[in-house]
Amino acid sequence: MPIVALVGNKGGAGKTTLCVNLATALSALAPTIVLDADPQRSSLQWRDLAERDDAVRVIDAVDDVRSAAQAAASTYEYLIIDCPPSVHAVQTAEVLAICQLALVPVQPSPLDVWATVHIEEKVEEARRVNPCLRAVLVINQLEPRTLLSQQMRQGLAELSLPVAQTAVRRRMAYRSSALEGRTVMDLGVRGSEATHEIRQLIEEVVRA
Repeated sequence: MPIVALVGNKGGAGKTTLCVNLATALSALAPTIVLDADPQRSSLQWRDLAERDDAVRVIDAVDDVRSAAQAAASTYEYLIIDCPPSVHAVQTAEVLAICQLALVPVQPSPLDVWATVHIEEKVEEARRVNPCLRAVLVINQLEPRTLLSQQMRQGLAELSLPVAQTAVRRRMAYRSSALEGRTVMDLGVRGSEATHEIRQLIEEVVRA
């Protein structure tokens, strides 16, 4: 029962969008559920917009994420947890103590890179009680033609956490689908490139 956490230390990194897209792609492979541990409850809002029975299930885990994970463990193969946009939040500490994999979306921005330094520290703390914890940085909203994006991997190389080779590009498909309670998998040809990179990310870091 892999538990995968989406962890961030600032808002606007695209954490929830990545969360629901990963969960939806994984649900095609095995039973998958999203635990929303973020007090903003963005994943729950996405699920409410969906208004579809076949959309991946999202449950509120803000008050007790550990109990929510235990309750879901017997039914679901993959538990994807949407954490608060702060490594200092109680929920984030609880999740890092129980998850096998923490994915950290990082935008091509100096502020995002600096915020990631604190995530490194919290991951090291969590490994004292959860020594099997893996943490991987995921470049999110990449724009390959910009100089800042081109320099992103060089900047992240100075951190101790590994960086996924698969980057998630800045695409309208992610934004337009999220606004409708859908994912890029629902867009057919319009979402095909985004769908490919989500599936590629899963094969590289989640199912590796």
